Amino acid sequence: MTRSVTVLAPSPTLRVLVEPTTDGRVEIHLHPGGQGVWVARMAARLHARVRLCLPLGGEAGTAMEALLTEEGLEPRVVRTVGATAAAVLDHRGHEGETDAEQAERVAESSSRLTRHEVDDLCTTVVTSALDSEVLLLTGPDRDEVLPADVFRRLAADARGQGTTVVADLSGAALEHALAGGVDLLKVAHDELPGVEDGDGEAEAEDVPELLRRARRLRERGAGTVLVTRAAQPPLVVTASGAHRLDVPSFTAVQFRGAGDSMSGAAAACLANGADELSAVRTAAAAGAVNVTRQGYGTGHAEAVEAVARRVEVHRLD
Repeated sequence: MTRSVTVLAPSPTLRVLVEPTTDGRVEIHLHPGGQGVWVARMAARLHARVRLCLPLGGEAGTAMEALLTEEGLEPRVVRTVGATAAAVLDHRGHEGETDAEQAERVAESSSRLTRHEVDDLCTTVVTSALDSEVLLLTGPDRDEVLPADVFRRLAADARGQGTTVVADLSGAALEHALAGGVDLLKVAHDELPGVEDGDGEAEAEDVPELLRRARRLRERGAGTVLVTRAAQPPLVVTASGAHRLDVPSFTAVQFRGAGDSMSGAAAACLANGADELSAVRTAAAAGAVNVTRQGYGTGHAEAVEAVARRVEVHRLD
């Protein structure tokens, strides 16, 4: 039986990509985007039923809902007065650049939520999470989109009803989610909070410092902490100790979105009954597959599962 993952996607963006063709023509593509969409896409590709809770409004929102449904996701939509954010990215003149974010941003709009829309989004997330094995929390693209305390309440309420909580957050949203309790936290090395006031950004190569910070996050409310380190092997700290995940190396097309793929993969695995180390092994594989593709969260399940069998878990303590 397919198990369910509820994903909070507070900042969806409709992406309009202008792409040059090899014969001099132009193609225009519409893609649903934003962190929550990308993690949801990866979870769905790894055999989870995904309920995507997100605010949508205006023409961009109408288009996004149709595109998400076409992908096989289940949008749980909160209708907004304002229009959904949209971005027009022009790749003409950037033919050699495979990362869509490096295109010229011709135009971009933003979105905000009213107090009532925030309430409706929280209700939608909690309602969906009650019938899901996993709640996956992703953050807003700007702090003012969603009050940080929302993440504490959602984490606490979901866990209180027996739903596993996975979080891919940073900053104030991360701090509040920890107060509510998180079963698995994915965080980038350069977004790990310091243990003491005044601690600067940790270096990717400084494994002892990264582990120190990850253990502190466990003390503050995270069950398992998965630390991504750009091109370096990810680290994971569980109740049983610290580990390094050695992942097969592939030629990278672009690095953006690897962490999102990891979060979506971990959530799907946990929903389908995997233990923590198995889930993070598959997550590491999903990140490795993502960098070989231009699309975010688009790795095929067969590829991810094949790479996961080659991920080696090394005990560090």
